[in-house]
Parts: sequence; structure tokens; C-alpha cells
Amino acid sequence: MPKVQPTSGSGRVGRGRRVATSLAEINVVPLVDVMLVLLIIFMVTAPMIQRGMDVKVPVSRRATEIEGQRVFVTVPGDYRQTHTVLLGTERIRVDFLKERVRQRMETLTDKRVYLQGDGSLLYQDIYDVFDRLKEAGVTDVGLVAKAEGER
Repeated sequence: MPKVQPTSGSGRVGRGRRVATSLAEINVVPLVDVMLVLLIIFMVTAPMIQRGMDVKVPVSRRATEIEGQRVFVTVPGDYRQTHTVLLGTERIRVDFLKERVRQRMETLTDKRVYLQGDGSLLYQDIYDVFDRLKEAGVTDVGLVAKAEGER
């Protein structure tokens, strides 16, 4: 708020009072401009940053689209060396898979998990993870495959 100060008797001709601005006021327009530019930058770059693990899922001619809330377990190509899988987007050791799946299944009525594995894996590796899912109480384990024209 501008302050009105009376003028001293210096003999100036003109208005009798002078308006002075306080230096305590902050101009927020540049701050808002910078924040909007940063918001746009993050909105553009965020989809580029979110990248998962590349898995070559096998192709099937009769694959159908999965509907509803889904729980995915992904077995990467380096499973034999690392013994880790992805539960959704979280990388966990296969030893902890049983407990983590059990925790996630507590809230779901449909005890169904979709298992996707890299095409270079051995059949035994997929069945090791499959058995651990069954031990966790999963009633249905679906194997994920891509349709022929899908990327």
C-alpha cells in the first residue's frame, strides 16, 4: 500500500503531497512466470523419463486384451544371474515375491496375476516364478503374450 508523505517546505511548486512505495512489497509476476515455465518443462520431460525394462514377450495369434485391475509379474532376461523379478514396476528378489504378492492380493477379490517373461528365458525359470505365485495364494496365473501385429 503506498504511503502518503507530506512534503517539506522546500519551495517546490506542484502537488502538496508525495506518494512513496514501500520496498517490502514483493513482485510475484516473475516468480509465477518461472514456475509456469518449470511446470511445462517437467510435463514435457516426465513421459520421456518413465521407462521400464525391455522384455521381449512371446507373440501369439490368439492373445486377447486384459481388462480390469491387473497385477503383473515380469521375469527379465537376466533372471538366472540376478534372481530378481518386477512386481508391477518394483524390482524385487524372487525370495520375497511370495510375501509381496500375498500383501498385494489381500485387498483384491480377483486373485489373478499375469506373468510375462522374456522370450530368451528357459521354461524352468518361468515355472520357478509360477510356483512361487501359487504358494502366495494366487488362484489364476495368466501367461502374457503379444498379438502378432503388436509392438
